[in-house]
Amino acid sequence: MQTANKFTLCRILCAPVFYLLYFMPLWFAQFPFLSHLSVYLMLLLLAFAELTDYLDGKFARMRNQVTDFGKIFDPFADVFLNLTVFFCLVLSSYLPAIILLFIIYREISMMFIRMVAMQEGVAIAARMGGKVKTVTYIITFFFTLLIESSIRLELLDTGDSLIRTGKTISLILFSVCLVLSYASFIDYLINFRKVLPSKK
Repeated sequence: MQTANKFTLCRILCAPVFYLLYFMPLWFAQFPFLSHLSVYLMLLLLAFAELTDYLDGKFARMRNQVTDFGKIFDPFADVFLNLTVFFCLVLSSYLPAIILLFIIYREISMMFIRMVAMQEGVAIAARMGGKVKTVTYIITFFFTLLIESSIRLELLDTGDSLIRTGKTISLILFSVCLVLSYASFIDYLINFRKVLPSKK
């Protein structure tokens, strides 16, 4: 396996580990220290996972290993990780389930478009709109996790006004994520409409 694809694979493997770390304090409440430990581990893991998104592209270009498979594998890994983090935040009541549902609709539709394009011999690579969406996802993830972390580290109480304000800002960011996800999807549709079959 090429080095670039190994970095991409790391992102996929990080997804279930993040889920386990996120809910570890809940499952093992008899060990209070896990609440603090989970903060550092999940933040470090997510930072590493997002770093692999940069490294896979860097190594692919540096070693001239840009392939059609990589163009598909990379966004697949992004979706795998992003939906996992979104799901964790839904279960912990930071993100309304309806927003995640529409994001899932978008991602499934985008995968369908990529499959159709592949049948036409075209591999859809990331576009600027998709990259902006991804950066917004990352900012939103870390902002929300900082709120959760401040509670787990007992820096702030759940009823604190800063927590309530933070959750409101987080909800706004999630809404922006939703808008950008569909804006980028429309951009992909417009840009790749020529590869879509005109007949059923």
